[in-house]
Amino acid sequence: MPRPLRILTPLHSFEPGGVERVALRLNAHWQQRGIDAIVLMGRDAGAMGTGNPPAQYRTFDQPGFSTAPFETLWMTARLPGAIRRLQPDILFCAGNTYAVVMLAMRMLLGRRCPPIVIKVSNDLARRDMHPAGRWFYRRWLRLQGRLAHAVVGMAEPMRAEIAVAMGVDPAKVWIVEDAAVSIAELALLAQPRTPAIRERRFVAAGRLTTQKNFALMLRAFAQGAASEDRLTIIGDGPDRAALERLVATLGLTGRVTMPGYQSSVAESFAEADYFLMSSDYEGVPAVVIEALAAGLPIVATNCSVSMDYLLQSGRFGLLTKVGDTAAFAHALTAIKSRPYSANAARTHAARFTVEHAAKAYLQVFSNVVAAPGRSSHIVSDIECAALSAP
Repeated sequence: MPRPLRILTPLHSFEPGGVERVALRLNAHWQQRGIDAIVLMGRDAGAMGTGNPPAQYRTFDQPGFSTAPFETLWMTARLPGAIRRLQPDILFCAGNTYAVVMLAMRMLLGRRCPPIVIKVSNDLARRDMHPAGRWFYRRWLRLQGRLAHAVVGMAEPMRAEIAVAMGVDPAKVWIVEDAAVSIAELALLAQPRTPAIRERRFVAAGRLTTQKNFALMLRAFAQGAASEDRLTIIGDGPDRAALERLVATLGLTGRVTMPGYQSSVAESFAEADYFLMSSDYEGVPAVVIEALAAGLPIVATNCSVSMDYLLQSGRFGLLTKVGDTAAFAHALTAIKSRPYSANAARTHAARFTVEHAAKAYLQVFSNVVAAPGRSSHIVSDIECAALSAP
């Protein structure tokens, strides 16, 4: 009898990142419901793995030195053997970062490579790139489109973008709303906010990296916020030291705090009045959905084809041009007078749950393995139940 569907998700580590966080949450949901979902880690380091990891996982045998500086090469070298041993029916590419590994698997394993489902986790236009780099990037996207058996976007506006940028048949494009929050987290994020005395409290969250452009946010805050206003930036990353120096240079010491990585943003969001995001590019940022679930008005850069959809054409906040410090500073003032419904924002955020996405991904995987020539694997009774569950 054919065995049940087996899903393999390779990840570099537990270092905080939106792609890894969502992938771990999806796999945890599948595992809790008896799905044969395997998470294979390049190394087990990182803040998301401390305490109880979000999902059960396996790791490659570790050498006597850190593989972090060359984690993609390390995974590319070790993954083919794991695929031969585990014989998965689906390789789940959890985000754009892992597409190069998936291409290597197709080249190394040939016809023995399982079908690949790629989740597009980032912006495909990449206007931040130099034109020459963008030319190569566009061809790289076309190559990804050729290697994938299905491509998944995280919000409806991504459908056309994916089909055009990756050159894929629209029939290969699926939309699965981003698994940003669980139903339980929706309730936690909806807790009443602590009222401010007289200052406005802004909050931001994300990896402290160039992509997130927190430097622009700090400069805009220095220009557009009142002297009593406060900003908290949650997260950690390689740009921390440079951002701390910028805080001092701008005279924001005492007004800006950077508490580091937090496994849950619910408490910090409950103590805030507005959410900020200044990224140069994004896919469907989970932290924006968390902010909506917390009922926070949002000021953000228009860093993704999906941002207007997330903010419902200005209903839940203001979008500014990417890289425009003056416009972002102006929006910090303008957001005060915008009409806003926290309940409507929370209702919108409820579309983006792990529970819904986990079931929808199983449907994608099942369709891929049921394609002509791939009928040797079946969806088990457990998986059928998961697909039909509310």
